[in-house]
Formats: sequence, C-alpha cells, structure tokens
Amino acid sequence: MPSGLIALLDDVATIAKLAASSLDDVAGAAGKASTKAAGVVIDDTAVTPRYVVGLSPERELPIIGKIAVGSLKNKLLILLPAALLLTAFAPFLIVPLLMIGGSYLAFEATEKIAEILLHDHHHEEQLVDAMADPADLEALQVKGAIRTDFILSAEIMAIALASLDHLTLATTAFALVAVALAITAGVYGVVALIVKLDDIGLHLAERSSPVSRKIGDALVHFVPKMLSALSGIGTAAMLWVGGGILLHGLEELHILDFIPHALHDWSAHAGEAVGLMGPVVEWLLYALGSAVAGLIVGGIIVLIVRRFVKHPEELIVD
Repeated sequence: MPSGLIALLDDVATIAKLAASSLDDVAGAAGKASTKAAGVVIDDTAVTPRYVVGLSPERELPIIGKIAVGSLKNKLLILLPAALLLTAFAPFLIVPLLMIGGSYLAFEATEKIAEILLHDHHHEEQLVDAMADPADLEALQVKGAIRTDFILSAEIMAIALASLDHLTLATTAFALVAVALAITAGVYGVVALIVKLDDIGLHLAERSSPVSRKIGDALVHFVPKMLSALSGIGTAAMLWVGGGILLHGLEELHILDFIPHALHDWSAHAGEAVGLMGPVVEWLLYALGSAVAGLIVGGIIVLIVRRFVKHPEELIVD
C-alpha cells in the first residue's frame, strides 16, 4: 500500500518501464522521470543547499556540480552494477540493504536532533576548524552531501530495477542509466536554482522597473532565512525518507507489516473525513507517521552508538 515517498518511487519504476519499452523513446522517458521525481527533488532540495551555506558565493555552483557528479557516480558506477548483480544472484538481499540505508538516514537525522537538545557542539567545532582552509571545508561538505545522496539514489535505483526484472540485462542497464541521468539533472537543477536565488534577487533589485526592484528586494531578504530553515527541513526530510524506506521494507518482508498497514489505513480514513483536502491530509499523515517511525528507529540507534562511541557525530560528515 504505497504512499508518500513510496508512491513517488513507484512512479519512478513506471518511468523505468517506459524507458525500457523502446530504446528510441529513452530520451523522452528520461525527461518525464525528472518531473515524476518530485518527492526526491523535495528531499534533496531540502538537504543539499545546507552544504553550501557559509561558503563563498562563487563556489556555490561548482560545489553543486561536484555533488551532482558524485550523485551520478553513485548511481552509475556503484549502485547500477550492484543492483544488477544482486538481481542476478541475491535478489532477497535488496530490501534488507535498503532498510539498512533507511536506518542510517534515520540515525543521521536523529543524531542532529540529539546534538541540539544536548548542546553538543563537537561537530560545529570540527566545521569551524575546517573553515580555516576553504578547500578543506568544501571537501567536507561535498563528501557529506554525496553520502546522503547515496541512500536516496539507492532507493530510486532499486524501485526502478524492480519493474525491469522481465527484461534483458543490457536493456535493464540502459533504462536505469536513463532514469539516473534524468533524476540527477532534475534534482540538482532545482538545487542550483535555490542556492542562486539571492543573486537573482540582487540582479532584479538593480533594474529600473519598480516591480523588479520589489521582487529583487524581497528575494534578497527572504533567501537567507529560507536557506537557514532548509537545515531543519532537511533533517525532517531524512526522517521521513528513512522511516518510509523502513515501513516499505516491513511490508515487502512481511515482518510487522501490520504497522505500515495500520498507518496507511489510519491516514486514509482521516483523509476521507476531510473531503476535498483528503489526498493532501492522507499524504501528510503518512509522511508524519513515516517520520515518527524514523525517529524511533534512529533514536534506538543513537542510544546504542552513544553508548559505545565517544563522539558519535564523527560518524556523520556534513
């Protein structure tokens, strides 16, 4: 009973089918994949911009470019071969591996919340030390962004792969390449636009048109606040995505699957009760339930890690 993130990832699987149905139509199907990946765009646009906050403005686009290249390498050089090998020799391992990735995302988000609540600033001091050398800070941020992207990319590629098991290995690989290229372009194109909104605002503020100046001034004042808020939104998104992966895994493995079924039924009934806004309410409640599941699993992992690791935040590089 997919909902929220899982429904959107199922859409990605549909795009993969379209890409594989005719090699002549791969380019068109890949273009559709970018628009269908709206959920992944939301997650990455919430998470990725924080990796350029505090860095030189002229380095923003090059950093986004590095992250995008790293994302493509994740998909094409690691995840694609691994997914094909798993499908051929150990398909039963795909869902458990995805759940491990979802657990890591939940841990990463919950650890950040724990740092705030416990006033643990070790990780902040690490960033401050790195800021003495901009190149080191940039490398640190890019590394963290690519690692987070790896988990999201793994989920996308696995869902797409699941719909292509009836095709030849070569056709499946070609279709997955098309999906990877389309989604990466869509995600990081939007991210690049977000991080350059302040520059767009400055340009508009210098124009002669009063309307352009007002829009530009509004952007200049709004963008810094938005980028700061995205840090919190990114943490929430990681809980949502991580929890969604875990709930989907429970359904697939038929382990405690009454939990995702109950959450789906509860959100569906609540949606039906509010009328026209029902689909929105259903989606929000399922997303909230997924985040709660991520928080519970992440909290358990944080307790275990903090018990045995002196500085658990060293496991997370932003």
